[in-house]
Amino acid sequence: MTKNDIFGRCFVGDPSVLGAVGITGFDERAYRMLLRRPGLSTAELAAALGVGPARVRPALARLADAGLLRRIGPGRYEVVPPEAAIEWLVDRRRLESEARLTAIRTVVPDFAQLYRSGRMAAAPAGVVEVLAGEEAVKRVITESQRTASVELLGFDRPPYVGRPDDSHDTNESELEGTRRLLARGVDIRVVYCPESLDRPGRLETLIRLAEEGERSRFVAHLPFKLRIVDRKLGLFPLVDGIYDNIALLHPSRLLDALVELFDVYWERGRPLAGLPQAAKERPDEDDVLVLRLLNAGLKDEAIGRHLGVSARTATRKIAAVVERLGVTTRFQAGAEAAARGWL
Repeated sequence: MTKNDIFGRCFVGDPSVLGAVGITGFDERAYRMLLRRPGLSTAELAAALGVGPARVRPALARLADAGLLRRIGPGRYEVVPPEAAIEWLVDRRRLESEARLTAIRTVVPDFAQLYRSGRMAAAPAGVVEVLAGEEAVKRVITESQRTASVELLGFDRPPYVGRPDDSHDTNESELEGTRRLLARGVDIRVVYCPESLDRPGRLETLIRLAEEGERSRFVAHLPFKLRIVDRKLGLFPLVDGIYDNIALLHPSRLLDALVELFDVYWERGRPLAGLPQAAKERPDEDDVLVLRLLNAGLKDEAIGRHLGVSARTATRKIAAVVERLGVTTRFQAGAEAAARGWL
């Protein structure tokens, strides 16, 4: 294939390479011809392209408006050096595109309000939607996390639903997803319970997230799972233990009541980890981990799973830590460790 064959293929039937910056296929053919044969008049260019001058003249004007050509006389144009002209055109289009996208973002709340108003008008009493089926639940949970912009509140307890791609949360994916929310400036407050820590390594994950900005507390028991996004959307199960009948709650007094319920449990909870204070008597990291697990309310079997040992070995480790602290109960051990700044 010759060089002329390659140029010919670019001219006939191929989409415009410069289409992304607003240059049509025919205009690009004219531009390429002027690059190869500078100095052509309008009539000469039309003849080279096999069309009439009436078609070429507006194409030249468009190329000049785009900054690729400059007019040097009646019916004559010269090419602006492509390195500068095309780079400038790309930058201009990018800025215009970004401005349009930014403008679209500003009207999202208006569309959301119209959506909510429409649903309320269709079902005036229906501030609650019921989601049936695991796929619908996965989709809404994923969308709610993606759209959170100000605040995310939650009660965390099993069962856990997977993702739309059928994958399941891991410690790594939880770190990644929470970090994305924190990077967007979302204030995250989550109340956990002992069952939240059944996944091996999750305690360490939650401690890392607390250090990076997630605000978390622990209680002995949670009534149900709960997620509240920007105080505009709430999700909670109507039936415990399965993901089939999830209530999707829109702005209402009921949603306000759930926010107040969250605040009650938040006040009851205790932080899993505080700011450590330097102390000569501070125990080693294994003992600190045992104390944190005790403070979270886990039983010996669950603590053993986190430590990678049997329940019996975990019981011995717990007894040793309690004895070293000079107290007699697990509760006292947690309180004493917190008072010393170890947790």
